[in-house]
Amino acid sequence: MILSVSRRTDIPAFYSEWFFKRLEKGFLYVKNPMNRKQISEISLDQEVIDCIVFWTKNPGPMISQLHKIKDYNFYFQYTITPYDLSIEKMVPTVDHSISTFKSLSDRIGSKNIIWRYDPIFLTDKYNFDRHVEEFSKLAKSLSGYTKKCVISFLDVYKKCERNMRHIRFETMTNTQTNLLAKKMSEICSIYGIEIETCAEDIDLLDFGIKKGKCIDDDLIAEICKKNIKVKKDKNQREVCGCVSSIDIGDYNSCPHSCLYCYANFDSLRVEENLKQHDSNCELLYGRLIGDEKITLRKMTSLFEKAPPESSQGSLF
Repeated sequence: MILSVSRRTDIPAFYSEWFFKRLEKGFLYVKNPMNRKQISEISLDQEVIDCIVFWTKNPGPMISQLHKIKDYNFYFQYTITPYDLSIEKMVPTVDHSISTFKSLSDRIGSKNIIWRYDPIFLTDKYNFDRHVEEFSKLAKSLSGYTKKCVISFLDVYKKCERNMRHIRFETMTNTQTNLLAKKMSEICSIYGIEIETCAEDIDLLDFGIKKGKCIDDDLIAEICKKNIKVKKDKNQREVCGCVSSIDIGDYNSCPHSCLYCYANFDSLRVEENLKQHDSNCELLYGRLIGDEKITLRKMTSLFEKAPPESSQGSLF
């Protein structure tokens, strides 16, 4: 099975101690976001975890402890954008992020760390030309430290629209998207970085940009040097190319507090959930109170088994 760590919150940045302790224990609990009484028990056994995909804006807290996941296959989706603290309230500076990115890449290899530049949207400060300028600087800095960049354009959900209303943002027209994508593709070509989109309807193949898969079975097969058989994730949007995985995060739990975040929709709940976090607990935050139903999640390896060696003797 593939473990997603996590689309819903930044576990490497804020909950790495909890995650490593759960690896030691061999399991963790995940709440159903729609029903707190429904709990899934997730095995962390190396026999069933084929790959771990980390999503983060700051993997720094994990770097000194990477030896604890040396027996697992994994890669990182690392987001670095140029937005300031008025948009990404608790995200490290760009310079700090670049330094951390390079440090992580030196340890795990450029194939195992993907640079995300998303979501893309326009404001008075971050206009078209500013995005081109900042993207070019980042691509130059990260050249040689990653093989791939993933871009996506802001999808405006009601909950993030409310958070962003005071910054006078605008989503991009198809014409603007095409022009910016063309520029970004040209920049990536200069610096030897492949570029893909994440969950986008718009076709950018004319600019050398294909639709990507953040939970990517092809990359996992390459990293693990094994064939993997897995279907598209039916729980994601139709335009999302990701294959099936188990996400172990929870909503309203990320202190980065980015205005555009779809996973945080109540700042007071974020604060309250943070207070309930205990790195020794099976859950990311909160404790069981006794009325929950815990179900062991059925998990098996997705790697295709090699055919057994023939027992027939040699003809020669």
